[in-house]
Amino acid sequence: MQQFDCRLFEFRKIISRRETCYKLVPQDYPVEITKNEKYAECSILEGKFMSPFELHMPGVVPKAAKEAHFQVILPKKWRDERFKPMCIHLAGTGDHFYWRRRNFIAKPLLKEANIGAIILENPFYGLRKPDQQVRSNLHNVSDIFVMGGCLILECLVLLHWCERNGLGPLGITGLSMGGHMASLAATNWPKPLVLVPCLSWSTAAPVFTTGVMSQSINWDMLETQYHSDGKYSERLSKMVTVVDDAFAAGQKFIKNFNQSLQALKNDINDTRHVQREHVDETCNKNIEVDSLRQNQLEEKNNNSIFLKENLAKNIISNKSVELVKSESSEKSLQTEIKNSKEQSALTKLMRFILPMAAQSDNKKSI
Repeated sequence: MQQFDCRLFEFRKIISRRETCYKLVPQDYPVEITKNEKYAECSILEGKFMSPFELHMPGVVPKAAKEAHFQVILPKKWRDERFKPMCIHLAGTGDHFYWRRRNFIAKPLLKEANIGAIILENPFYGLRKPDQQVRSNLHNVSDIFVMGGCLILECLVLLHWCERNGLGPLGITGLSMGGHMASLAATNWPKPLVLVPCLSWSTAAPVFTTGVMSQSINWDMLETQYHSDGKYSERLSKMVTVVDDAFAAGQKFIKNFNQSLQALKNDINDTRHVQREHVDETCNKNIEVDSLRQNQLEEKNNNSIFLKENLAKNIISNKSVELVKSESSEKSLQTEIKNSKEQSALTKLMRFILPMAAQSDNKKSI
C-alpha cells in the first residue's frame, strides 16, 4: 500500500492541473448504455464505462469500483430543441445508489425547469462498494484520494458523452462531499460549465481533522503506521505540503468584494443604458413613420375629418407612453445609483473583521 500512496501523490500533480488532466480523457471515450426505460413523465437510461483512473493508475482502484455506473434522466420532450440542459449530480457522504438524488433533486428539476440529470455512482458506494467495506466506512486514507481522482476523470467522460449526443448547456452539482467533488471536476473542464456546490467548502481536511468526522478516525493507529517505516515517512513528508492558497484567495476576494460588486453594477447599468438608447431610437423611428403615414393619409382623405382626429390622438398617446417609459427608467436608474452607494451588512461586517485579522497576523509575526 505504501507504493500506491506514493504513486497517488505523484499522480495528484497531474490531475490537479487542467492542462494535463483534460488530456487524460479522450473525447470519444467509450460509454455503454445498458438500459433504456420510458415512463409517463421521463425516460431513464442506465450506463457504465471503465473508470479512466484505473487505466492511468492500475491496481489502485478496488475491483468493485473499477467500472463506473450512472443513470440518466431525460424529459419526454425538450421545451426548446436548441437547449437541452443537463446536470451531473454527485453523491454526498453515505448517499448510496441513485434513488435519493433521483427523487429529491433530479425529478423536481426535470419537472420545474426541464433540466435533465446524470446521477453518477460514487466509487466505494452502492454498486461500486467493496464486499469487505461496512456502509460508507473507507478502509484506507488513500481511498479518499482514489475516490476524488475517479470522480474527476469520470465527470470528464460524461461531459464528453453529453457533447457527443447534442446535450447542453452542462452543469455539475453535489451536496456536502459531492459539492466538493463537483468543484474539483469542474476546474478541469475548459469550456463554459455551471457549478452548484451545496454545503461544501474548498477543502475537506477540516471535516476529518477537527470536524464531525474527526472522532471516527483512529489517529493513534495512523500515527503508529506513519512512524513505523522511517524511509517511507521521510519520503511522504517531502511529497505532502501544506498550502494555504485557498484561505488567502478567500481573504483577497473579501477585500475586493466592494470593487467587484460595484464593477458588476456598473456593467449592468451600462448595458441597460445601451438598451434604453436602442429602444429610444426605435421609438423615434416609429414616430417618424407614423407621422409620414399620417401625412399620406391626410392627402388621400382630405374629406374625412374623423380620420384626422383619430390619427392625431393616436400619435399623442404614443408620445405620452414613451414619455412615461423614459421617466420611469430615469427613476429606476437613480434608485440603482443610490443603492450602489449604500453598503450592505456583509460589507460593513467584513470591513470590521479584516483589520482585526491583520492586527492578529502582525502580533503573530512579532
